[in-house]
Amino acid sequence: MDPQDRICAALDFATWPEASAFARAVAPAVGMLKVGLELFAAEGPPAVRAAAALGRPVFLDLKLHDIPNTVEGAARSAAASGAALLTVHASGGPRMVEAAVRGAGARVRILAVTVLTSLDEPQLQRIGLAGPAEQAVVRLARLAVEAGAGGLVCSPLEVAAVRAAVGPGPLLVVPGVRPAGAARGDQQRVATPAEAVRAGADVLVLGRPLRDAADPVAAARAVAAEIAGVR
Repeated sequence: MDPQDRICAALDFATWPEASAFARAVAPAVGMLKVGLELFAAEGPPAVRAAAALGRPVFLDLKLHDIPNTVEGAARSAAASGAALLTVHASGGPRMVEAAVRGAGARVRILAVTVLTSLDEPQLQRIGLAGPAEQAVVRLARLAVEAGAGGLVCSPLEVAAVRAAVGPGPLLVVPGVRPAGAARGDQQRVATPAEAVRAGADVLVLGRPLRDAADPVAAARAVAAEIAGVR
């Protein structure tokens, strides 16, 4: 995979007019654009279509978690909007993941979110998710892949364990990626782009490190250059 194609730029803005200039500038330097909850709640499917019109696949990161029938319908709607990838929570269970795959059809790859990168070990204990984090992530990853998910979302710290557990087929999409010296923000389980790719990540999701950079295009190209040398 070309290093540039491994980068997904998150359009973390409140409205499409705010996101548009950034998206147009950075699209030629990345492989994918992500529409998340904030932008989708404001703009809906037109934001997905506008992003797709820039010539890059759109990762619709809604992290669906509901009863199977509702998720199936939402996945069908996401497919109609032009998204190429759609997230659901693996913790919704195998029937829900299966329903998402049915709803999405052949045009959209379902990615199952394992454990959010904002959660650390004490928080996992408080919500009652049996850990440690790596064990919880691997358990959910296996469940989701067995239910038909075409990919997984996990932190860079669990990529190697997940890849070993599920094999080479599923696409591993990894948030919580921070270039050396960058602020963590609310992310807890993080690594550099090179570390994530070395561990087995396919796609790196970059939000604030690109959005808040003085030159987002240069920042994206710097990440591509960093991962180009990974063996």
